[in-house]
Order: sequence, then structure tokens, then C-alpha cells
Amino acid sequence: MSLQKINKQFKEQIETINTDQNNNNIYSYAHHHAHNNDFIKYINSHLTLLAIIMGNIGNVINGLKPAIGMIIVQVAYAGLSILYKLVVEDGMNMSVLIAYRTLFATSFVVPLAFFMERKSKPKITPDVLFQSFLCGLFGVTLQQNLYVRAVAFASATYASTMTNLIPGVTFILALCFGLERLKIRTLTGKAKVIGTLMGIGGVMIITFYKTKEIHIWPTHHVNMIKHNQSHISPTNQVLGSAFGFGNCLCYSMWLILQAKMSEKFPWQYSSAALVSAMACIQVIIFALCMERNWNQWKLGWNIKLLSVAYTGIVASGIALVLISWCVRLRGPLYASTFNPLSLVIVTIAASLILDERLYVGSIIGSILVVLGLYTVLWGKGREYENMAKEKLTKVVSTNGQTLKIIITTNNHSDNNINNNGIDMKLSREGQQQNGVKDCSSNKGNEGKVTPLNNEDSKPST
Repeated sequence: MSLQKINKQFKEQIETINTDQNNNNIYSYAHHHAHNNDFIKYINSHLTLLAIIMGNIGNVINGLKPAIGMIIVQVAYAGLSILYKLVVEDGMNMSVLIAYRTLFATSFVVPLAFFMERKSKPKITPDVLFQSFLCGLFGVTLQQNLYVRAVAFASATYASTMTNLIPGVTFILALCFGLERLKIRTLTGKAKVIGTLMGIGGVMIITFYKTKEIHIWPTHHVNMIKHNQSHISPTNQVLGSAFGFGNCLCYSMWLILQAKMSEKFPWQYSSAALVSAMACIQVIIFALCMERNWNQWKLGWNIKLLSVAYTGIVASGIALVLISWCVRLRGPLYASTFNPLSLVIVTIAASLILDERLYVGSIIGSILVVLGLYTVLWGKGREYENMAKEKLTKVVSTNGQTLKIIITTNNHSDNNINNNGIDMKLSREGQQQNGVKDCSSNKGNEGKVTPLNNEDSKPST
């Protein structure tokens, strides 16, 4: 075999080997590329699933924000009741305590109102000033002085229980002033009456029915009271009941007056600042008349300073902001349903810290009060729903066609028709199809629907 043939065969073998290697490389590249595509699809699908899960978690957290806010409020109110009892037992005058609390609250709320509503420039009229004076009188001056005396004469647990009567008492006062109709034949009317009677009966059981004592904690537990206050005399119990019921009356009067004031003065922060300022003047004058010993007005680095700062800034300032925020998002009934939580916290804390005794009658009465509260709130909630349904049944018809009505949850918009967290508004699509326009955003025309002119029939940008 010649040298040329040998070289030719060798070249052919080399080319064959190179071709095989190229084919293998192409196959490996294609297989690797396909594998990468599958991996990318796998990652994308899991990232999409993760994004959906995180979005759902975010929605759940956003939905829980009002509940968390109201829990913080009830914890703050429970701490207020405990501190009231501690500072009164420490010897601080009750009127001076309320005066300092209102002073701290005013110092917190007034700058807050200026910061939040400085662009609104709310107009303060003589009627608004008079209404704020009455709101300060009933909602702060009388209410707070009566509440702290209920805590001092009875107990923190008892005073906290009495506050759950406020919806029932408000219902009675609204009936007396003609602001509410009884409607005893309806289910909602029966619920409100039964709930009110249950609450009053529960308070009477707590006051007069003493049975077997319940020991929640062992014998050796924390007791911050210098001497045993677990034995409350019948006279003090009756006085505490009177003060507690007076507190509910004043608070209910404040709710009615505040509702009237909000119609003419809808700025909530400025309204709170006006009421706090009026109340501050009232409670200071009242405290000066009741206590002229200047030693009682001195504050040191002790529980007195802690109490007035906490009750003024936290219980009156921060709690007010949280309640206003929750009411705006979910409505007043939602905020009211958390009131019994403070009763549970106060009961546990008072038995541990204040050495307050707990009886079977107190448990039964408290359960009746809470059940009465939720019965009244259920009746009010159903009443609001019925009112919303009545508005929905008044559907406007034009040329034989029915308008489309959308029910949405309560948003931040102030132009929607709001009733207990329910907004009703005419859809833009229904308006254009049926030749009408929404006038709810125009002042003085809330809820009215007027025909569209030819110029208005053009699509809006």
C-alpha cells in the first residue's frame, strides 16, 4: 500500500471521528438546552405560586390590621383601669388625676389635629363651640370622674364590666330623644330590647348576688396593693354601681351629642381637639374646687406620673386615633365588638395584681352583660343591613332598563353612600348604558340620579 493511500485512509478516519464528536456535541447541547428550559419553567411556576401565597398572606395581614388595632385599644383600656386603682390606692386625688389626664391628652391631640387637618381649614362656629362644650362635659368631665370613682369604690373588674352596658343605655336614650324607633314586632327590635335587659340583669347579679369565691391563681401571687382590698363593703358596692351606671349614661349622651356635632363639623381630629380643650378647662376648674392642697398636684417620678402620662397619651390619644381609623375602615359596630376583651384582661390582671376576689355570681353576671352587648350589636347590625337593602330596592329605571348597582366594601372615599361600612354607588357602565349620571359626589345631591344631557353622554376620560 502506497503512502498516499495510507494518508487518505487516515484522513477519512479523522473526519469520521470529528463528525461523531460534532454529532455528540450537538446532541449534548440540545439535551442541555431542553433541560434548561424545563428548569426555567419549573422555577417560574414555583415563583408564581410563591407570589400568590405571599399575596394571600399580605391580604390576610391587611385584613387583620383593624383587629390588631382594636386589640391594642382594649389592652390600653385594661391598663387604664388597673392604673386607676393603683394610683387611687396610692393616695392621689381622683379629680386631680382626671385633670392631669385630660391635660396630657389635649397636649397630644391638638398638635395631631393641626398636623392631620391643617389643609382642611375647618370652620368653627358658635354652634360647634357649644356642642364641643357639651361633648367635653359629658364625654370627659363627668364620664371620667364617674368612672374613676366606680373603680375606687367597687373594683376595676366591676367598672370594666359596666362599660359593656353603653350600647344598651345608648339605645334607651335614643328612644327617649326620638332618635331611634323601638319596632318591637321586628326581630331587630326584639334583639335590642332583650340585649338591654340582659345587660341590666347581669349588672344586678354582679352587684347583689355573692356566691362561692373562685381562686384563679395560687395563694402566693403578685399583689401591688398595700393592704387587702378584696373585701368591698355593700355600701361601696352600691356606690360603685351608681357611679358606673352614671358613667354609662354620660358616655351614651356623649355618643349622641358627638353624632350631632359630626353632622356640622365632620373633621374628626379637630373635633377631638376641640372636645379635649373644652374638657381640659372644665376638669381643671372642677379639680381646683375639689382639691386645694397643692401637695396633691405635685408629680414625681412615681406611679402618679406614669398613670397620668399613660392615661392621657396612650388611653386618650393613641387609642382615639386607632378607634377613628378602625371605625373608618370597618364601621362603629365592628369596633364595639371588641369591648368585652378589656373585661377579660382586667379580670385576669386585677385578680393577679390587685388581689380582687372573683365570685361565681360575678362570672354569671359578666357573661350576661357580654351576651346582652352582642345581642344589641347584632340587632343594630341587622337594622343597618335592612336599611341598606331598602336603599337597594329603590332601583332607578330609565327607558325600561335597570341601572347596574355595585356593592363594595367601605373604602377611603368620602363620596360614597356609607352605612355601617357598606358603600353603594352607580356603576359608570350602567350610567352610560341607561343615560344617567351619578350625582353622589356633588354636595347636596347625595344619592340622586339625573338624566344625562347630550354633552354628558360623551365617554369620560
